[in-house]
Amino acid sequence: MNECPCGSGSAYESCCEPYITGKEPAPTAEALMRSRYTAFAVKQVDYLGDTLAPESKHDYDEAQVQNWAETSTWLGLTIVSTSDGQPGDEKGEVEFIAKFKQQGALHTHHEASKFEKRDGIWLYIDGDIVPPMPIKKDKKIGRNEPCPCGSGKKYKKCCA
Repeated sequence: MNECPCGSGSAYESCCEPYITGKEPAPTAEALMRSRYTAFAVKQVDYLGDTLAPESKHDYDEAQVQNWAETSTWLGLTIVSTSDGQPGDEKGEVEFIAKFKQQGALHTHHEASKFEKRDGIWLYIDGDIVPPMPIKKDKKIGRNEPCPCGSGKKYKKCCA
């Protein structure tokens, strides 16, 4: 069994290949997202252009996408969340994380993507990069504040 790059655990031939080859349309926004990732992994970039909404093609550079697909080793796809995008819906959103290696460096592409179903076909509309979570530092304890250990003493006279 040739496992599908999308991470579904299914064979490529029964998972994303029918969508990429045009044998059948992706039934959900998530299935389209998974198959678009797989198209990068199997270097079938024509599919990426074919599944773009017409208004989204203005900045699509097939040569650049082909280069990205060919110079990257695709390491895995994680679906973070989905909103709508089921067979009966007209719109859907999928947040995902795609990991890949390029020129020896590990990269993470975290995106919240929007999809629409038009004439029964799911299309990619656009996506927003999800910024990394900021590192949160704990609030600094003042010298004269009560010690967080619960002793009842001032911090400067206890754990400081």
